[in-house]
Amino acid sequence: MSAERTEETGEEPRRGRRASRHSRRHGRCGLEERETTRVQLELPPQAMERLQQLKEKTEAASYAEVIRNALRLYEALIAEAERGAEFQVKEPDGTAVPYRIFL
Repeated sequence: MSAERTEETGEEPRRGRRASRHSRRHGRCGLEERETTRVQLELPPQAMERLQQLKEKTEAASYAEVIRNALRLYEALIAEAERGAEFQVKEPDGTAVPYRIFL
């Protein structure tokens, strides 16, 4: 990439479609703009099948939505574990069983 930058933003000028592909700004009708980054994943067939099943079970609009939701949940669980919280699963009969998420 070139070292030249635009004076107003200090950013490198975009060069055609490929240059703007990995960093995108999304705005909808005056809503706050947000910047996104494209991430490409390679998954084995079993992991892809699991992702597809989660998408269907949660009625997510996309694989990206499933992954964003999973990241939020994972982050929340880690925060609780760091706080010292312990996790339990309540069985259908009402019994609470300790659940080890992090080994």
